[in-house]
Amino acid sequence: MLIIDGKKVSLDLKNELKTSVESCHASTGKVPGLTVIIVGHDPASQVYVRNKAKTCKEIGMISTVIEMAADTTEKHLIDTIHELNNDPTVHGILVQQPLPKQIDEFAVTLAIDPSKDVDGFHPENLGRLVMGHLDKCFVSCTPYGILELLGRYNIETRGKHCVVVGRSNIVGKPMANLMLQKLEATNCTVTICHSATKNIPFYTQQADILIAAIGKAGFITADMVKPGAVVIDVGINRIEDASTKSGYRLVGDVDYEGVSAVASAMTPVPGGVGPMTIAMLLKNTLQSFQRINGL
Repeated sequence: MLIIDGKKVSLDLKNELKTSVESCHASTGKVPGLTVIIVGHDPASQVYVRNKAKTCKEIGMISTVIEMAADTTEKHLIDTIHELNNDPTVHGILVQQPLPKQIDEFAVTLAIDPSKDVDGFHPENLGRLVMGHLDKCFVSCTPYGILELLGRYNIETRGKHCVVVGRSNIVGKPMANLMLQKLEATNCTVTICHSATKNIPFYTQQADILIAAIGKAGFITADMVKPGAVVIDVGINRIEDASTKSGYRLVGDVDYEGVSAVASAMTPVPGGVGPMTIAMLLKNTLQSFQRINGL
């Protein structure tokens, strides 16, 4: 079985982005800038934001983190976003989720200028994705990362049956729409399964490409997978494990041990889709810089 190594691909991509950023600086005297806003003190969010900032600096981008208190008002957050929209040194704006209850996440998403929405969550970017205008939008980072993995591993997709398990706005819906597009690494027949789907194995057993993003540890088992299928595991779940120092370990939505005996190619967890998300965020930020500067 082929292991689709997201850690390696993300490292290759970051090296390519570093070269591109250096080229941008040489031609314009400027570099891309990403600003991340974090509201509150969610530990997982803080780790993720630190990793984004660290990777930005590694490839030569400007990274700014704005930390706000958990009781920040929606108005204050949106006012800050409007300031960033008008700041020519900021090319990407990301508001880390989850947000506190007093803040409407959709209102915050709408406040971000679509040309700086490097998370790809704004309705304008999602609409352009659905219409196939991928050269004029930003694609959500996790689906975009999966597309990059499929392309770099030369996974045949044209005319294949892709089954996406999960319908979130972050992964499932944009992933399904992406796999429908007439692109080299997509062009699939697509089925979406979710929590209300009856007899999910009936659909997953037909998948040439199976993308699991349902948020349940080990949900996809070997008997649910067509022999020879390509399996992309988006899930990151913590399960208790007394044998580890932390007392837990990370597993995906797929039973890796069982499914790896059936699949032809598969992403591991950790080290599969996860590392690609930040890499694609930075790729989107570079694209924003290039569009704004006419490069």
